[in-house]
Amino acid sequence: MEKDDFFIKRIRELANLSYQRDIVTFSDFLNLNEQSLVNTQISSFSGVTVEYFGGYNEAERVIAAFYPPTVGFSWNYPVCCLKIEPKSAKFSEPLTHRDYLGAVLNLGIERTVTGDILVQDQAAWMFCHTRISDFLIENLSRIRHTAVTVSRADNPAEIPGPRLVPVSGTCSSVRLDSLIALAFRASRSSMVSYISGGQVFVNGRQITSNGYEPKEGDIVSVRGKGRFLFQGASGQTKKGRISVRLLRYQ
Repeated sequence: MEKDDFFIKRIRELANLSYQRDIVTFSDFLNLNEQSLVNTQISSFSGVTVEYFGGYNEAERVIAAFYPPTVGFSWNYPVCCLKIEPKSAKFSEPLTHRDYLGAVLNLGIERTVTGDILVQDQAAWMFCHTRISDFLIENLSRIRHTAVTVSRADNPAEIPGPRLVPVSGTCSSVRLDSLIALAFRASRSSMVSYISGGQVFVNGRQITSNGYEPKEGDIVSVRGKGRFLFQGASGQTKKGRISVRLLRYQ
């Protein structure tokens, strides 16, 4: 609780600073729980608007921007995208999200200044705070046993989108526990602890009710499991079950 209180205090300071000085202020990268905490405070931010961005649409880790609606200048989020690729594709090894993140953290980088990491084939695109981009370009030279090069990915068209895998099935109802069970091929009862334990978020908002019914287009994230997009329901089967469609992020 003390950690959450300190975080909320910091968020309030950023909002107040934005309002008092008529400037834009930014948080570090926020995880889902932190985004949920910010959302609980938004109504108390008088005269300040809050928006999120993580470098690409549907990013899970995002930076919050606080700004007065009357701000009279253009601004950009302090987010940079870096492309990490092997020096020699022939001698590279299969690398995972954990491998890339571990190599960055081993350089002494805090997780709070790094965003999502998108892995595709033999490369990865990592979003980070602009203030550490030069350091990573100069110092990140190896992921496990693979020598790598790091460069700025300035062209948004080069950045791959997240991989989405279609999942379809039937549920007795369009409840949160049912959809999570379908998405991750598990039993409803095994998903209850994730929900009650505060590990489930819908569009960045923490949900602790099993009976919550997501809406079409909602993104559901389960810490430790992954996330999926709820595409909607498409009628009932002869046995009265509801057919649903999901897209699970890979």
